[in-house]
Amino acid sequence: QVQLVESGGGLVQPGGSLRLSCAASGSIFSIYTMGWYRQAPGKQRELVAAITSGGRTNYADSVKGRFTISRDNAKNTVYLQMNSLKPEETAVYYCYAAVRTMAGQYDYWGQGTQATVSS
Repeated sequence: QVQLVESGGGLVQPGGSLRLSCAASGSIFSIYTMGWYRQAPGKQRELVAAITSGGRTNYADSVKGRFTISRDNAKNTVYLQMNSLKPEETAVYYCYAAVRTMAGQYDYWGQGTQATVSS
């Protein structure tokens, strides 16, 4: 079994910053892609950013230049630095990981962390 635990959400004013963290633990052989999705009220879950084990990154157009995804492979942890946040980016942010276990490769999700951008 694999668990993803997120942290770092909270309340921030428009233009402010938050840093999210997500640590994977459990029966992990290796982790391929890790990433962050978000889901705002009444909207579908959308990809925010992703990063491969080799460090290749992919961002939603709406966050390019403001968000930075990174990972520490030794700690099985992915981070999302979010700068210049906008009110419309208020959402639950979910961590995602494609994990290879002894039983095969599976996708895992964290429980979500709330980020609220409001004055």
